[in-house]
Amino acid sequence: MSNRHHEPIISVSGLRGIVGESLTPEVAIRYACAFTSTLGEGPIVITRDGRATGRMLANALFSSLCVTGRNVIDADIAATPTTGVLIRQHNAAGGIQISASHNPPSYNGLKLFGKDGAILNAAAGEQVKERYKAGPTMCTGHDRIAEVLTCADTIAEHAALVLAIVNVEQIRSKRFKVLLDSNHSSSVLLGRHLLDELGCDLIHVGAEPDGRFSHALEPTEENLADQCSQVSAAGADVGFFPDPDGDRLAVVDETGRYVGEEYTLALCLDHVLRQRSGAVVVNIATSRMAEDISQQYDAPFFRSRVGEANVVDMMRDRNALFGGEGNGGVIDPRVGYVRDSFVAMALILDAMAEREMKLSRLVESLPRYHIHKGKLELDREKLPCAVEVLKRLFADARYDESVGIRFDWNDRWLLLHPSNTEPIVRIIAETRSRDQTEALCNKAAEALSVI
Repeated sequence: MSNRHHEPIISVSGLRGIVGESLTPEVAIRYACAFTSTLGEGPIVITRDGRATGRMLANALFSSLCVTGRNVIDADIAATPTTGVLIRQHNAAGGIQISASHNPPSYNGLKLFGKDGAILNAAAGEQVKERYKAGPTMCTGHDRIAEVLTCADTIAEHAALVLAIVNVEQIRSKRFKVLLDSNHSSSVLLGRHLLDELGCDLIHVGAEPDGRFSHALEPTEENLADQCSQVSAAGADVGFFPDPDGDRLAVVDETGRYVGEEYTLALCLDHVLRQRSGAVVVNIATSRMAEDISQQYDAPFFRSRVGEANVVDMMRDRNALFGGEGNGGVIDPRVGYVRDSFVAMALILDAMAEREMKLSRLVESLPRYHIHKGKLELDREKLPCAVEVLKRLFADARYDESVGIRFDWNDRWLLLHPSNTEPIVRIIAETRSRDQTEALCNKAAEALSVI
């Protein structure tokens, strides 16, 4: 039997595992100490997403980092993008968000941030991984033990940055009725504060950040099937469904229709490019909508490898105006180089107010594509074989093997890439037709099922 489930999953910018199995306090301590040993002077901000195991892991990190001589700022429950803001606000050396994002409740993890408040990039992450493998970090003497500092206000600075990028008074004048489903996790505090500041009539579901999730964690159409009808039943103008750590956002329109995660980025991008000019960066798994919208506004357009850190690196290289990923994660440098569901909420409300249009009409004004995202259990060592199988199957397509493999035709594309956070590979395709998209994914999955 494979022991892969008894080893933590280490990605570019963090670690995830099943608590009590692949993720124990000892593993978390070793990984956190390996990370902080790569940083310069300054405190470490530690936050968590509300999972029941988060406080236990936080307490372990407090003790272990203090005994290495590193001060810690305890910001308790906060969203991932808020962590990035707090690092900059407190001039910290870096930060750790205790979260497993959309993974099941049995999981938790550590997401790492640099001094700039952005997710750690590949080079820095590799250095942490090597330090982790090398063994434990040395403790300091009793006279140099550090302390845990409490962060009194975790949301004011982040809220101010988000409010500064939209027309607050115009949004307030519309008195939008908004359903926010925080699903008992980290978007509770800032989500409520931000929407109150924007004058919204707020219906807040899952408003206690106690980790008692009321539905599946990844905000996909399938997982939100029972929640969408709440939006129309409440007479809300829009429904916002962030993931547990608050960096991704799915949207439901006033009719109760799941608009989706891909449209989050497209809606925000269209609104930003109506107001400002500049380059756009998305990853290779993001809908073609972003490319079409960028072309419409003559904005330079670039695609990065999959992974938030890769998008951010390219955004900085290209001095990009805006970026993100099609999983509902938008990145606006005015607020921070982190995917941010609160930026997305504010920009969507700003677009609705500015154009005086219902959300459903805004969606209809965008280019129309159908994207399908599937996943397949496949040992990572079998990936090269899977790539060769698909190259033979789709011999008429252009392809890019930078991560997994992406096939492009004039009217469609398909991507196979290994997950950084789960022991699976993802199969993503997009065409103009739902049936054609699902057929393309199924064709690839069927070919790979015999490997």
